[in-house]
Amino acid sequence: MLVATALSILLAGCSQDVASLPKPPPQEPTVASVAYFCSMGLLEHGGPKGQAFFAGKSEPVWFASVRDAIAFSMLPGKPQDVAAIYVNDMAKARNWDRPEAGAWVEAHDAWYAIGSDYNAGMGGKEAVPFSDEKAAQSFTASRGGKVVRFGEIPEKYILESDDDVADVSAGEALTPKTAVKQ
Repeated sequence: MLVATALSILLAGCSQDVASLPKPPPQEPTVASVAYFCSMGLLEHGGPKGQAFFAGKSEPVWFASVRDAIAFSMLPGKPQDVAAIYVNDMAKARNWDRPEAGAWVEAHDAWYAIGSDYNAGMGGKEAVPFSDEKAAQSFTASRGGKVVRFGEIPEKYILESDDDVADVSAGEALTPKTAVKQ
């Protein structure tokens, strides 16, 4: 019991230390960038991407979709030293299949369109990120779905297969898991 308590205090201290560090700036993917979950070349997939930085590391961990980046933040046992998570800002992107350099927003600051008819690069449902709430609302007005903040994204929408994901655009109530901001 004493060991568990000491470990909890130590991990809490590490999380606070990471939160106080300056966030590294987002990077642009290259042909050498590999997606964390599928180990495939990141540029082989269209659509918005994500990246996460660990404290003390200069290279990000890449995600082939925004949904994958959000899933990474929800998984039990995820690393506690995540310094920042960035996702493509589709309010700034002119090319949705290949968002331009600089079109990034910190994941916790974005507005997300979920339950729309837009699919990620590998064909699954996507959480489409926007830095601007009006842009997200405009997107859902034409493509369906609803707009939520990072901490309001239902775990079920992110972690379950597309066959099991409820129709959030129809207003089905899904209880979001409380996401902790890094």
